[in-house]
Amino acid sequence: MSLAEIKKKIETEARTEADAILAEARAEADRIKKEAEKEIKSIEGTYGERFSSEQPEILRRRKIVASLDVNRIELGIKQQAISESFKGAVNQLAGLSKDKYLSLAEKLLLKSVESGDEAVLVSPEEKHITAEWLSGFNEKHGKKLTLGEKRIKASGGFVLKSGNIETNCTWEMLVRWIRDDLEAEVAKRLFSA
Repeated sequence: MSLAEIKKKIETEARTEADAILAEARAEADRIKKEAEKEIKSIEGTYGERFSSEQPEILRRRKIVASLDVNRIELGIKQQAISESFKGAVNQLAGLSKDKYLSLAEKLLLKSVESGDEAVLVSPEEKHITAEWLSGFNEKHGKKLTLGEKRIKASGGFVLKSGNIETNCTWEMLVRWIRDDLEAEVAKRLFSA
């Protein structure tokens, strides 16, 4: 799966999830507005004439507060939708078939390797990037990469280590890079709805 396809899939999922979450937020906003109207009617019956003189100001303030609450809820839901869609992208990368996973890892290694003697650090749960696969990669590309003893916290991918220099090619980091490029566009689409 190419980065463009991944980006497109992330955008599509973000839009779909955001639409569902926005529908929930609008329903919650309607519920808040209805509760505010019920509360206004209760106060109106209790305070009679006093309320009649204060009613316009109270209504104006209630509308302002309700509007602020709705905006706050919608903003929080939109931010959550964006974050969840990018988390979903990490999960999709981690769930790639073995062939696609290793093909992506191979391309990343080829772009990241400088000396050819680096150590490849993977998570303890890594199933595909093994010493055996790395040996085949080395033979194929004339490298001397080794599988590092140190383990990293990641859902997939690797960290390439050469001395004190580490190149982070974990799925989380790749999605973070994509997120930097796409988040403004995703947010723009969510907020323009």
